[in-house]
Amino acid sequence: MNIGIVGSGNVGSTLGKAWARRGHKILFSYSRDPKKLESLATLAGPNTRAGSPAEAVQFGEVILFAPPWPSVDHALKAAGPLSGKILIDCTNPLKQDLGGLEIGHTTSAAEEIAKKTPGARIVKAFNMTGAENMASPHFGAEQATMFICGDDAAAKTAVARLTQELGFEAVDAGPLQAARLLEPLAMLWIHLAYAQKMGSGIGFKLLRR
Repeated sequence: MNIGIVGSGNVGSTLGKAWARRGHKILFSYSRDPKKLESLATLAGPNTRAGSPAEAVQFGEVILFAPPWPSVDHALKAAGPLSGKILIDCTNPLKQDLGGLEIGHTTSAAEEIAKKTPGARIVKAFNMTGAENMASPHFGAEQATMFICGDDAAAKTAVARLTQELGFEAVDAGPLQAARLLEPLAMLWIHLAYAQKMGSGIGFKLLRR
């Protein structure tokens, strides 16, 4: 599968490299430092290259959208039309001091992005844990759970498959509106990892009887 990455920070670079190792073709984009993108593509191996956000959208069957929250509008403008594309939204609407969410409960980052990307098939995923856990989601014999949500069933199936390839248990949390729950879950992870000093090597697991 061709995957375009818009936002090549910790999350975008980690997921792109992980999928490249599993045979997917990756195009990294959107960085303040173009040399960083080229270096990232070189380090990630022959299945990857660097380009512009618009090139990433044209290239990708799936687009991983992972810019910092303050850069969302700029990244969307650079990416151009996304109609028909599966867009994995990894963003969290964090305040600059990480002390809470700028929006939530009556809307979500995912829903606001959906308003700005008519026709995109948006799935919320990869927002509720640190990048290091995306590279290694196994905790001993346990798989970390990755909740996903969206309104397009086929898009969710595709994203669930990509999630499972990385070693996560993918759990469908329902329609895109459920992002109002998943984004505060990310805030809980940040609070536990940093304010409570549990460290970033923690994850969530859904248990069943």
